[in-house]
Amino acid sequence: MYGLLFSLFLSKLDPEDAHHLAFRVIRALPTLGVGRVVERFTAPDPALAVETLGLRFPSPFGVAAGFDKDGFAVRGLGNLGFGHVEVGTITAIAQPGNERPRLFRLVADRALINRMGFNNGGADAAAGRLSRLSRRPHRPVLGVNIGKSRVTAVEDAVADYERSASVLAPFADYLVVNVSSPNTPGLRGLQELDALAPLLEAVRAAAGRTPLLVKIAPDLADEEVRRICALVLRLGLDGIIATNTTISRDGLKTPAAEVEAKGAGGLSGAPLAARSLEVLRLIRAEVPAELCVVSVGGVETAADVQDRLDAGATLVQGYSAFIYRGPFWARQVNRGLLRFRRSREQAGSRSR
Repeated sequence: MYGLLFSLFLSKLDPEDAHHLAFRVIRALPTLGVGRVVERFTAPDPALAVETLGLRFPSPFGVAAGFDKDGFAVRGLGNLGFGHVEVGTITAIAQPGNERPRLFRLVADRALINRMGFNNGGADAAAGRLSRLSRRPHRPVLGVNIGKSRVTAVEDAVADYERSASVLAPFADYLVVNVSSPNTPGLRGLQELDALAPLLEAVRAAAGRTPLLVKIAPDLADEEVRRICALVLRLGLDGIIATNTTISRDGLKTPAAEVEAKGAGGLSGAPLAARSLEVLRLIRAEVPAELCVVSVGGVETAADVQDRLDAGATLVQGYSAFIYRGPFWARQVNRGLLRFRRSREQAGSRSR
């Protein structure tokens, strides 16, 4: 039914307009009084719960940063069955992002290109909203993803991140340092160890007891990933999120001229799956089992999520496939994960 709606109506809308339309509906679920009714249909089975970062996640599957940039729809996304919601990217200074159009579909590839540019209302505005949200007992686990303000020079990035961390960490269940978006000039350079080490040390101090993770790009060389893993362990961070969007355009089904016409931006969705899985396996080989590793990139089905869990992911996130799968995507994934778990338990019983 959603597939028909997408092909006949939503796919004809500008992608950002379609996102805002869907977002308004999701945001309204709790306020319309139907959120808890929907949740009876979508809530993950308790057997899927994951304990990590000192938190209980109702499901290993959550929403990646980018869908809810300012934390307006966290409760509605929880009503749809997501075990956690990572909001952001939020910057210390409010900013409008890049000019439109800045979001593009590659339907043949089940992918998106975005050059949003961290459009958000800023850390102070988000803090008030998230403060109220954090006091609500019935909500998904809340992650807060922070990035560098565009007007801040790269050499002043540490103070900019510190400001966001100090303002937002008290209301976050976990905090993420985003140094891997391709849409803010100079940001990915912060993944260089000489820049990354002092940045993460400063944010860790500003975050206090809030668990801290770092989000990395899929375009890093394998050795760069290994060095970041070593840094994370040396600094005592709580986890790694892998991966952000890619600047690569390799292996796409969409004609090259059409892709080129859409311009610069980060590519997400199915084409990112192979590299995201590679980076996950590389990280898990370098870090201890107790470190939280969140896998994101190219995840669409329950089988995809299970593959990431089998490869060592603690948690899994998605975003792009939301556009192609529709509002009950999390329910589909959670039901599929439960079937995988029960099937394996039955197979284990028969083998004993």
